[in-house]
Amino acid sequence: MNRKLVFASLFASASLIAGAANARPMTPEDVAKLESVGTIAVSPDGRRIAYTTASLPDVTSGEANGTTQQQLKLATGPDMARTFLPDDVSVGGVEFSPDGRMISFLWTKDGEKRAVWGIPVDGGAQRKLAEVDGVGVSSYAWSPDGSMIHMLTAAAEDTERTSQNEAGFNAIVYEEEARLNRLFSARVGEEIDENPRAVTIPGYVSAFHVAPDGRMAVVESAPTPQIDDAYTSKRAHIIDLATGEITRVVETPGKLGDIEISPDGRQLSMIAGVDVNDPADTTLHLVDVSTGQYRALNAGMPEAAVDAEWLADGRLAAVIHKGAQSALRLYNNDGSLAGEYPGGELILTAVEANGGTIAVEANAPRHPTELFTWNDGGFTRWTTHNPWLSEIDFGNQRTVTYTARDGQAVEGVLIEPVGGAPRGGAPLILNVHGGPEAHESNGWQTAYSKPGQVAAGEGYAVFLPNYRGSTGYGTAFSKQHQGRYTDPEFTDLVDAKRALVVEGIADPDRVGVTGGSYGGYATGWSATALSDEFVAGVMFVGISNQISKFGTTDIPYEMYNAHSLAWPWDDWQKMLEVSPIYHVDKANTPLLIMHGAEDPRVAPSQSYELYRSIKVRKPDVPVRLVLYPGEGHGNSRAAARYDYNLRMMDWFDTYLKTGDRDAEMPGPRPALAEGTVGTGSGED
Repeated sequence: MNRKLVFASLFASASLIAGAANARPMTPEDVAKLESVGTIAVSPDGRRIAYTTASLPDVTSGEANGTTQQQLKLATGPDMARTFLPDDVSVGGVEFSPDGRMISFLWTKDGEKRAVWGIPVDGGAQRKLAEVDGVGVSSYAWSPDGSMIHMLTAAAEDTERTSQNEAGFNAIVYEEEARLNRLFSARVGEEIDENPRAVTIPGYVSAFHVAPDGRMAVVESAPTPQIDDAYTSKRAHIIDLATGEITRVVETPGKLGDIEISPDGRQLSMIAGVDVNDPADTTLHLVDVSTGQYRALNAGMPEAAVDAEWLADGRLAAVIHKGAQSALRLYNNDGSLAGEYPGGELILTAVEANGGTIAVEANAPRHPTELFTWNDGGFTRWTTHNPWLSEIDFGNQRTVTYTARDGQAVEGVLIEPVGGAPRGGAPLILNVHGGPEAHESNGWQTAYSKPGQVAAGEGYAVFLPNYRGSTGYGTAFSKQHQGRYTDPEFTDLVDAKRALVVEGIADPDRVGVTGGSYGGYATGWSATALSDEFVAGVMFVGISNQISKFGTTDIPYEMYNAHSLAWPWDDWQKMLEVSPIYHVDKANTPLLIMHGAEDPRVAPSQSYELYRSIKVRKPDVPVRLVLYPGEGHGNSRAAARYDYNLRMMDWFDTYLKTGDRDAEMPGPRPALAEGTVGTGSGED
């Protein structure tokens, strides 16, 4: 039957129409070549927006393996953009100079350290603007008059340590050799400032912001570079740039997120936690710079603040997530509400503003992140990446709210199989997010570790639950799991399954689960303690033993403050009983375990423990452990991501689609697309 699939955003300029004759399911090879908007910057006059297009090398067509590359582009209106640099110039930190005549960016030129570069808006070659000898620049900011660039860099080279390393004395003293970042100010001119001035900064600085008058900066600093300190002890320091003196410390009690300085320099907007036990920085505050006092604008509301930006008129624009949806909210200078504008089908994720133009990054159920502008209460799409998505036959996507066994309403995002669920229900994959201080939005939900529309095209339903502990529903909801590992957070998964069975979406005998980090913990728990409920699992960088996890992670205090509210030695048995390894005797769920070999957050030993326990105690249960060399807490390289997606879908096709727990395991090597380097059949 001839028909047309029409994807219409809320705005006619964003409409995409595809003929049914061209419709096809999404594949892992499609996922490997997705592009999206990376970072954005608005020119001072508001007439131009610089942005990056972020993508990985397409290893499925033979491109060399690598990590995400960002190409600089300049847009002047909807579908009016041009590429500004050669394809092989991957940039970061995109900004406009204060006079708007130049786009600045961070770039690592061959054989050199990362430095600040610039390229004229009206044409011309890029040139180096500022650098620090011997070290790379991690971030930078212009002075308001354009005469200076302030740069955050790594510590100076330890020449003694370098010579020892070269001689073979390369022992690592764990957590005792912290090297702190440094701040420099360099003059901007025709010649490079070869002697930038060092500015004294406190502790380990991760970010800084220069006030509009150029006299003051806000520095985000923690005592050490350890990630646990970043979670539990990072504070905002107000510094006099002329003297380097710390004039004020904003003593926030919890996690610290986005900070912005108001146009008059008198206030900060600050997204932070409300107390030391708040799992996430989701509450928007205003801070008085002169006193350091702060007050919350949306405390207790069932939502999460995601990003904020001051406007030239003194108002504050904020991206707010309300459950699985989003909105742009405007506050007056005094913190009173000026207006709120729902994103509709769009999931807003970031906001930037200048010269009267408000730009946002947003995704939707049928496209990854794109660039939009907001005006007169509406959003206009400026970019269209991945035009081939018009060929894809998408499964219907919607939010679903169900009632958990204790009466709590729980929301999630459902992707139905292409064409809908058959009579008796479809095989269902529960895709469980990590954290658990995170949430799923009703936007783009397909990635290398997220089955999404690839699974929908193969006849699966996919449900992404915002279980207890998730953000987006207020701090009280995100705290419901604390001190109660696995219950109610993982009973919410079983209740989601049962609700979708009743609705006719899911086949009760063909439900699987996948997730990474805390979602990997959920998968390990589902494949052991809850094995009767789930027929297949794909576990990624997950927790299997809460006792040994404490001794091997780099976030012990964050675990205590935001999750357990207890130490393992407070009750060894209790901590053991909320570990998947304790319940391996119940395991009857085929489990694929994957892990980055250099993961500092959840040590690979967590995966070794569960794999070995199942292999020895339940030798008839299919289990496989896959390690990714060079990868950490999530895969960053193109080949590792593509490999992961193939393995995940192979595992579900073998066990979940068939409902056969006893099926023979797929080959140890997945079948790569023709044209991929090292193509094999997937068999020995």
